Amino acid sequence: MRGQWTYWTLLLLGTGLTNALSGGMLYPKETPTRELKELNGIWSFRADKSPQRDEGFQQQWYKRPLRESGPVLDMPVPASYNDITQDIGLREFIGWVWYEKEVWLPSRWVEDFATKRVVLRVGSAHYFSVVWVNGVQVTQHEGGHLPFEVNISSVLKGSMGAPCRITIAVNNTLTVNTLPPGTIQFMTDPTRYPKGYFVQDIQFDFFNYAGIHRPVLLYTTPSVYIDDITIITDISENTGLVNYEVSVVGSEYYSVTVTLHSQDGQEIATSLGAVGQLKVANPSLWWPYLMNENPGYLYSFEVKIKANTDGDILEDLYFLPVGIRKVHVSKQQFLINGKPFYFHGVNKHEDYDIRGKGLDWSMIVKDFNLLKWLGANSFRTSHYPYAEEIMDLCDKYGIVVIDECPGVGIKDPRNFGNKSLQHHLVVMEELVRRDKNRPSVVMWSVANEPASELPEAGYYFKTVIAHTRQLDSTRPVTYASSANFERDQGAPYVDVICVNSYFSWYHDAGHLEVIQLQLYNQFDNWYNKYEKPIIQSEYGADTIPGFHNDPPLMFTEEYQAMVLKHYHSVLDEKRKKCVIGELIWNFADFMTTQTVTRVVGNKKGIFTRQRQPKSSAFILRDRYWKLANSTGSSDSMWWNYASQDLYCSKRDQCIV
Repeated sequence: MRGQWTYWTLLLLGTGLTNALSGGMLYPKETPTRELKELNGIWSFRADKSPQRDEGFQQQWYKRPLRESGPVLDMPVPASYNDITQDIGLREFIGWVWYEKEVWLPSRWVEDFATKRVVLRVGSAHYFSVVWVNGVQVTQHEGGHLPFEVNISSVLKGSMGAPCRITIAVNNTLTVNTLPPGTIQFMTDPTRYPKGYFVQDIQFDFFNYAGIHRPVLLYTTPSVYIDDITIITDISENTGLVNYEVSVVGSEYYSVTVTLHSQDGQEIATSLGAVGQLKVANPSLWWPYLMNENPGYLYSFEVKIKANTDGDILEDLYFLPVGIRKVHVSKQQFLINGKPFYFHGVNKHEDYDIRGKGLDWSMIVKDFNLLKWLGANSFRTSHYPYAEEIMDLCDKYGIVVIDECPGVGIKDPRNFGNKSLQHHLVVMEELVRRDKNRPSVVMWSVANEPASELPEAGYYFKTVIAHTRQLDSTRPVTYASSANFERDQGAPYVDVICVNSYFSWYHDAGHLEVIQLQLYNQFDNWYNKYEKPIIQSEYGADTIPGFHNDPPLMFTEEYQAMVLKHYHSVLDEKRKKCVIGELIWNFADFMTTQTVTRVVGNKKGIFTRQRQPKSSAFILRDRYWKLANSTGSSDSMWWNYASQDLYCSKRDQCIV
């Protein structure tokens, strides 16, 4: 491979250039001291289809407007580029693509850089990004699914009266050291492939969508600014505790005032200093959906700083939603605010027609409406961190999240080497830094279905899990395993066992009669060995909507329904002892790489890719509302079911 890739590919991809994190990553918001400008919309776009994928760097496309160096396409941002055009070559393209946008900045942004910063932020770009402003490289970032930003004030000096040109080159190549990993396979048989032909091999079952997937924006802060906020909440009898730490950058001389407001704007508590604790008497706790009449209660945590710089007083103001809640794991239970919580939810994907993994508000809101209709109280961010905008709504609606990093497809022994390990640690730092203050996030997941039976996996996951706990000691850590319970090298280090199994599908295909025996043994084996609570983190069956057969045959709606019923029968028994949750695979059908085993994607969804229900959606809905009824934490029921106007005053009076 080394001989066939150019200097730029070798330099930038998988070479360990990722540095340890510095600084915070607060979500950009407009406040009285901060402004922002969204750059979403149409960008100029070009794929570098040169044989070595290096023409853009060799000819320095970033030095002048992209249209001057060759033809460009209109490309929406945010969106995956793969399905936007009619070009099959672009859909399957591997290598560098180039985005560019020219924007005008308000004059007040560039008049006084002594008291103001201008920051460029990318919500996520898959996979490796290099960014220039007005032809000057300002940053680079390895990894999709997580944000990165850079202060561009120094580059903007002297640019008043001219547009700001932003160029972003993105490369979706995956190597043995990326996360997720992959390999490039060069086809050398000249009788079958043209010269230089190669393909991207991956070991995960979803399409490797690429491009700028989340919003790009510019925002301002004062030169002395709130860089980061860390919140850790606790509960002591009838008092809520909000422990906080505020990081300020730009001066050593500043004051910090923090104030906690209720949802109706009342001041609840206040304090001075960058580190401290607020006490809230009889707090409104953050509860999961269907566990309280007011789920997802969020206070507003206001931080205000004042700093004296050369005789000028600078102020910065930031508002952070805060939910007061406590998570605890015992040998047989998962507790939220001291009460048992049972995960009845889904696995999802950021995957939609045409826009791929691009953020789309209509689809996001539709998905949350379906989750609430379903009675789902949780989901896992399979198999990568989801957009911050999605996470905001989880906080707001009380949807519990198992927050998973992009550790999927870790199958090759080379994926467990030191270079991969160091990158994995940095990814966990980025993820925890981004989502540490979210009440909806109750557990970190460091991987999905890795080759955890390999000897190398023991040290690897011991290190990753220990590092994650060091970053955040308040949440349990897990990963989803498909390994044999006796040979899983990482299982001793997790707090919760997450098991993926597909009995009668990938194992004993078509034999529904073996599901219950195998599932009983699965739970008994894992619990007897580790004595840790278990989540059935994946189960399901592919279903083509409209396919029917009785007796049930694979790929029919009847077969998917029978798989669910067999699993549910065992889950109902085991949740009395050691099982604390079940997450169906999958919420909706999604796109995959083209193979003879996938008919235009993975069809295990209970909804189609267009979010229309299959028969299994109604089965799961009936089950989840009954679970909410039987595992509720109060004598009252507040939700509606089916007709959307059925309300119950007592749990035992609800018929769902």
